[in-house]
Amino acid sequence: MRFPSLTLYTRPRMLAVAVLGFASGLPLPLVLGTLAAWLAEAGVSKTDIGLFAVITTPYVLKFLWSPLMDALPLPFLTRQLGRRRSWLLVTQVLLAISLVGLGLSHPAENLTVTAIWALAVTIASASQDIVVDAYRVELLTPEEQGGGAASVVFGYNVGMRLVGGAFALILADHLPWSAVYALMAALVLVGQAAALWAGEPEREVPAPHPGPLPMGEGVEGAGVAENVLKTAIVAPFTQFIARPGWWVVLLFILCYKLGDAFAGHMLNPFFIDLGFSKTDIGVVGKIYGLGATLAGTFIGGALVYRIGLIRSLWVCGIAQMLAIPVFILQARVGADVGMLAFTVGAENLAAGMGTAAFVAFISTLCSRAYTATQYALLSSIASIGRTWLSAGSGAVAEAFGWEVFFIVSALVAVPGLLLLLCVKKYAMEP
Repeated sequence: MRFPSLTLYTRPRMLAVAVLGFASGLPLPLVLGTLAAWLAEAGVSKTDIGLFAVITTPYVLKFLWSPLMDALPLPFLTRQLGRRRSWLLVTQVLLAISLVGLGLSHPAENLTVTAIWALAVTIASASQDIVVDAYRVELLTPEEQGGGAASVVFGYNVGMRLVGGAFALILADHLPWSAVYALMAALVLVGQAAALWAGEPEREVPAPHPGPLPMGEGVEGAGVAENVLKTAIVAPFTQFIARPGWWVVLLFILCYKLGDAFAGHMLNPFFIDLGFSKTDIGVVGKIYGLGATLAGTFIGGALVYRIGLIRSLWVCGIAQMLAIPVFILQARVGADVGMLAFTVGAENLAAGMGTAAFVAFISTLCSRAYTATQYALLSSIASIGRTWLSAGSGAVAEAFGWEVFFIVSALVAVPGLLLLLCVKKYAMEP
């Protein structure tokens, strides 16, 4: 198989996926970092700002309502646009309305109203993610999934880091927050334009799920309700756990990116302890780091295309693990900007490679009959690993120092690689 050229990423489907990734990444900083800056400017206490992190819980729980978006058509819209694009339109319109509402709130006067609007944003954003992920998996061919993963990660990072993060903060120095959030709301809708351009993907229609469920006898409509319940909610999960070794696959999803997340959670405190300025961290750690991440995603996507998925997971996973000890050298060198560029470049490049291969892996696990539900479930499990299991990273750094912390971070990556030995056997089983 020849190595893919950059023309892989210029195909209309890939460009549409990148734009949809942008729409998915854009809202996240608007309820986290960018919103935190606004709240601090409004005089909200650090304790209350910290509690706003709870508002992102819908991203972890989105699998709970994903079956509805897999199974239920929307009157009139589905006939005109198709199942995926109709849901995409609804979720993006709701997201845009929620962002405008959040921008019009006044946190200094009524923080509760701001929190309610922020929660509405995360619910709409998580719902949009369900549709975007399903749309991407169904739109692309199996051999395009690696490139598609790179494209969606590229768009996601542009939306999250550059536009919803840096650009929104810069605008806020010149415009009121209401105008900033209104502009961000308008940018979300570019995802619908991309979907209209790329078209509705072909979708496998799930067969009715066999077997009875305990529902009342003789109730009018009970048979229809039972069939809908089984097809929309029960079948996606039973279909997945019918695979041999399904629990090994879930453990692998939980662990593969854990070492990278464990270390990454404490990088800004590490850089500050070394004596780097916020400008150094912003320019090298964020802007230059973003470039390295995006380069890594395209390399990872090309590797999947070139050498296959499992081999790519090995290469990218080992690269992620080996990039972590570079921070030990940074700790010994100190606040040297040149070394910082090398360290950040190595870590972000490896992380981008791993993310592209990992997203492609999750995409291949999803049955096209239940794409939205299964992808939402698997990505939620990955979020648990990144969010909850890395929560103790600060305690390790505080107790043992930075060098031991980064050694531990590298070791945390080992279980994911060991589980890959088993995943090779089980993951691709139909």
